[in-house]
This record gives sequence, C-alpha cells and structure tokens, in this order.
Amino acid sequence: MTVEMDRTASPDVARVASQELTSLMADVAQGDRHALHQVYERTSAKLFGICLRVLDDRADAEDVLQTVYVTVWTKAGSFDPDKASAITWLAAMTRNRAIDRLRQRRPSTDDLESAAEIPDERPSAVDIIERAEDRARLHECLDELDEDRRTMIRAAFLEGTTYPQLAESKGVPLPTVKSWMRRALLRLRGCMES
Repeated sequence: MTVEMDRTASPDVARVASQELTSLMADVAQGDRHALHQVYERTSAKLFGICLRVLDDRADAEDVLQTVYVTVWTKAGSFDPDKASAITWLAAMTRNRAIDRLRQRRPSTDDLESAAEIPDERPSAVDIIERAEDRARLHECLDELDEDRRTMIRAAFLEGTTYPQLAESKGVPLPTVKSWMRRALLRLRGCMES
C-alpha cells in the first residue's frame, strides 16, 4: 500500500510515510531501481509543483524534475535522515536546481564591462556568518522552551505539520494548540531579539 505525503493526513500516517520514504532513499543509495520508482511516485507531484512555481515554464520544470531524479539516483547516499526528512532534502534540491535553471535563462554577454554590472546574488561572507549566528541563536532559544513546545514548533515549521495535525496528535482542541504555539513563538521572538 502506498501512503502519499499528505499534509492533511494524521500525524501517524505522515510519520509512516516519512519513514517509508527514508527507507526507500536508503534502497536507492544501494542501487535499487524499484525504490527510485517508488520515490518518484510518492514525490514527483510535489517536486514538479516546486519546479513550476519557480520557473513558471512547464518544459523547463519537466527538465529540472528529470535532472532532480537523476541526481537522486546518483547522490542518494549523501542523504542524511538525521539532518532533514527525505521530502525536505528532495524539496531543497529541487528548488536549488530550479533556481539554477532560472539563472541560466539570463542572457549572456561577452562584454566584460557589462559583466561587471551584473549583480552577484550569492550571499556574501558576512551574510553567511550572520545566518550561521542566527541559526545558532535560534537553536539556543528553542532549547529554552519546554520540550513539548519545542517539539511542536519544529514539527510545524521544519516538518510541515499543520496545527490541526498537532491538535489531533496531542488530543487537545485546535484553539489550545494555536494558543500554545502563539505563546511559544512570542517567547522565541523575545529570546531572538534579546
């Protein structure tokens, strides 16, 4: 039975789907073509949507999607489930490939003077350091929350779990979850601003 990655599914179903996708990624890393087909079946609609949203061109989106699955076939061994869920890893890779394609669309010029005026959109060293510091600060602030709220914030903002799913998994009404999340986010913001 195939379990689709669906945000409206219960947390248990979503967790099982995520675990199955992680297992399939390990099989792909071992050269299992059937596992790659299963990964494609479970994720292609979402990943194609990302390509289409970034590129706004169906042909380019299809090309990028194909490139993504070729990369999955060759690089599945680099997927680390301790760092991100499989769908997060796939979505990030897809977005990056789509952005690369978008950058390739820009007209090229042989004129060195014109090239000097093309802005470099890559983050500067200062930006990279600031982001790393912000990430470290965020982790420190998350650690100040009680474990339940920290887990809920990570589930909602890093794993894509919806508030209704959180309410169902906690066995509490939706307004209670919203209230908990609002207070936790306010506390988190206060910590980040201090």
